[in-house]
Amino acid sequence: MKVHVAIAQVLKDLGVDTLFGLIGDANLYMVDSYRRDAGGRFVPVANEASSVLAALGYAQVSGKVGVATVTHGPALTNTLTALVEGVKSGVAIVLLAGDTPVEDRDHLQTVNQREFIMATGAGFEQLRAPHTCADDIARAFRRASLERRPIVLNMPIEFQWLDVDYQKPVIFLPEDRAVVPSSSDLDDAAGIIASAKRPLVLAGRGATAPEARAALIRLARRIDAPLATTLRASGLFHGESFDLGVFGTLSTDVATDVIGEADCIVAFGAGLNRFTTAMGSLVKGKRVVQVNLERAEVGKNLLPDAGLVGDPALTAETIVRLLDEAEVPPSGFRDDAMRDKIAAYRMAPRLSGVPRPGTVDIRTALLRFNEVIPADRVLVTDAGRFLYEAWHVMRVRDPRAFVYTVGYGAIGLGVGEAIGAAEAASGTPTVLLTGDGGFMLGGLTELNSAVRAQQDLIIILCNDGGYGAEHIQFRNKNMDPALSLFRWPDFAPVAEALGARGVTVRTREDLDAAAVAVVERDRKRPLLIDLRLDPDHVPVH
Repeated sequence: MKVHVAIAQVLKDLGVDTLFGLIGDANLYMVDSYRRDAGGRFVPVANEASSVLAALGYAQVSGKVGVATVTHGPALTNTLTALVEGVKSGVAIVLLAGDTPVEDRDHLQTVNQREFIMATGAGFEQLRAPHTCADDIARAFRRASLERRPIVLNMPIEFQWLDVDYQKPVIFLPEDRAVVPSSSDLDDAAGIIASAKRPLVLAGRGATAPEARAALIRLARRIDAPLATTLRASGLFHGESFDLGVFGTLSTDVATDVIGEADCIVAFGAGLNRFTTAMGSLVKGKRVVQVNLERAEVGKNLLPDAGLVGDPALTAETIVRLLDEAEVPPSGFRDDAMRDKIAAYRMAPRLSGVPRPGTVDIRTALLRFNEVIPADRVLVTDAGRFLYEAWHVMRVRDPRAFVYTVGYGAIGLGVGEAIGAAEAASGTPTVLLTGDGGFMLGGLTELNSAVRAQQDLIIILCNDGGYGAEHIQFRNKNMDPALSLFRWPDFAPVAEALGARGVTVRTREDLDAAAVAVVERDRKRPLLIDLRLDPDHVPVH
């Protein structure tokens, strides 16, 4: 078969059922073969960056390696910010990128693609020859899985129509469940936990596997500890009576009180960064046991009292066994009063001043949408100062239902990742919270892509009329914020023109109408809600 057909066949044999991208000279025949011969689904986007972003969103929700494709030169350089986001967020994707003919020195789109890719922190693989294409692609997928970052496969355009004898690819991924051996570190950890009077079990992104969840719940019950998660493990303990939710700067009032009482934090798969520890304030005066399968993460951000490198599930089970053998009694920390306090907690509206006429309070609006949007949802958030309220109010039931887009701190990545997330959501509504600046930067061009894909996507556009983070800086310095304010178009009719449904919220009555629009929405047509906010009354913490 021809090389472009062989590449499509490799994707099929590797189980790739969805491909995101934008076609050009170096990949159009491969994409055509992927759709026509391999029976795969191709989701086209308007900008090459969004192909990578969609793959990132898809990977986070599906748990699979996301796959995207672009052609060469400017198409590849358009993806660089998205690749950095994937690297910093630790998401496994493969980008199939074309490359210009080696023999054509004067090709208009020639650029040293490897240097650009390596500068982002992504991995680089070269499609070396027609007969190595299966091995080269398989290697890219293997690396993405093991290294948990984007890997770019560079495909020379001149290979496309050459012949190759196809061989089915094979990928070997070794089991990644290290057992903590008997050691002084393990003894120290067990001793700290055994002596704790008020322990708390914390799970991070590295402890979200089903077996880890079950083991951590068993440990928490054994030692009478409440449960909490980092932001990126949101929803892991949904349904548990002693689930405090997010541990960190986003903790609820109840969680903050319980965390304050704790004398020992037993963390699994968590890096314990400054946001999780609230600049160290949430772990001050407490003993910390940190367990992580990645050795580099133990002690990276915080020096623990005991650090263990091992699989979270196996380590938790080992600790339970040691406690049982030593007949250590439960701590008695969690009780009926704590359970009732957690169950009774309801987030209350908290007006940040009185917004000007024609605008609404962000928390009031988000609390309403949190009620009417099904709890079984996928949540995607762009970057912006609305994030604190968005993450604080909108919750998910499973870590895979939370799509993180701010590893690089860039705005405008949300719609692209939401498109990929919606493809992986399989009948579950996808909710995107984005700002007006981010939407104009990277979202408006892709709204029609979501329309063409017929996605059940609810976009809540937090519109404060400009760039909020810059606005607050001007205000804090008693300066005129005019430079941060923009006269954007009226987003609702723009959304309608692009094929979506658009609703504008300026009043409480509009908010009621928007809630009805959410309930009665067409599941095959994106809904955009333009939430008008007062830039002087959007809380930042």
